[in-house]
Amino acid sequence: MYNYDEYYKGEWVLIKKSAVFWGYFSYKDWEMHLAASPKGLCYVLWSNKPFKVLEIWVNKYFFQADLIYNQDKLEPYMIQLEEYLKGRRHTFDIPLDLQGTCFQISVWKTLLNIPYGTTKTYSQIAREINNPKAVRAVGKAIGANPVSIVVPCHRVIGKDGTLTGFAGGIEIKEKLLRIEGISNIKS
Repeated sequence: MYNYDEYYKGEWVLIKKSAVFWGYFSYKDWEMHLAASPKGLCYVLWSNKPFKVLEIWVNKYFFQADLIYNQDKLEPYMIQLEEYLKGRRHTFDIPLDLQGTCFQISVWKTLLNIPYGTTKTYSQIAREINNPKAVRAVGKAIGANPVSIVVPCHRVIGKDGTLTGFAGGIEIKEKLLRIEGISNIKS
């Protein structure tokens, strides 16, 4: 994949373009699109969102990347995701390519440390990143998490124990927590 339309210092030059691969994941009631760069899984698009959301996101974070359908490239991610949904996997060991601001990435990396079967509040996450007054900013960063489930934003709840927003919807968040054995959920 090359872009022949680049003009540099009076000459046309050949620029290699990057690629982001996408595939469709379906297991029982779970349906989503997954996307991965050559570095790792970079996006989970829930079925309640239009595909255009993924296209816009790729254009924002991967300069001149082609978005290419390739189910085979996504297979390693799909295998682990299915194992998780079956209750057979508690941690993921797939590479990630997190794209966001430095603050967002610091929040997402903190989420990766929340153990399977446990929850934390937004204020706990804010304290863990040494910014206890940034609870709203933490909530916004969690809401922008591009790799739901693998970066377990579903494990973050309100300080009163209620479920709060989730890209796939609150019902999906509740199902994910129940897979992990969390049953004392306030809706």
